[in-house]
Amino acid sequence: MHSKHLITGALTLTVAMFAALQSVDAAERVKVRGTVESLDGDTLKVKSRDGSDVTVALKSGWNVSGVVQAAVGDIKPGDFVGIASQPTDSGINGAIEVVIFPAAMKGTGEGDRPWDSAPNSSMTNATVADAVTSVNGPTLTLTYKGGQRKISIPKGTPVVTLAAATKADVKPGAGVFITGEQTDATTVSAERVAVGLNGTVPPM
Repeated sequence: MHSKHLITGALTLTVAMFAALQSVDAAERVKVRGTVESLDGDTLKVKSRDGSDVTVALKSGWNVSGVVQAAVGDIKPGDFVGIASQPTDSGINGAIEVVIFPAAMKGTGEGDRPWDSAPNSSMTNATVADAVTSVNGPTLTLTYKGGQRKISIPKGTPVVTLAAATKADVKPGAGVFITGEQTDATTVSAERVAVGLNGTVPPM
């Protein structure tokens, strides 16, 4: 029973942390996407996706959340998801990545806002109203307070969900996604780290 409570508590913390990473405020902060080079105390060295070296000064009491692979088939009506997408010639946005949130996170960061993972991209945190499968893959109708958006999910789109993680998972070679404040040209200050588990690359 004690072990079960520990696991539940860890996942609850993961949900809260990832909600912060996906929040509206996070859209206005610096995002670090890359691979861990080293972690020395509260100093994290990251090789960013563009090849630059970034030093992340982790704040006292910093926390970590886990990101694991999921599948398009796991998405069902009623689920709360976060989908980064960009416009396509069809008039329906195409997904760049999908995060399936635990039920406890439903409604967190709800809405549609600009995102920076690709040109003209947006992030939509919303509930899946329905899903239609076509020859090009599923198209989801997402609803959120004050709006609705249809997003298609092309084959090969990264789909992930959340899991409990520890600081020991922030190790060389692991993929990370971090939001924080820029303190100088190569340093970011942050209090949370989302780390890919079992080789998963956080696609956010």
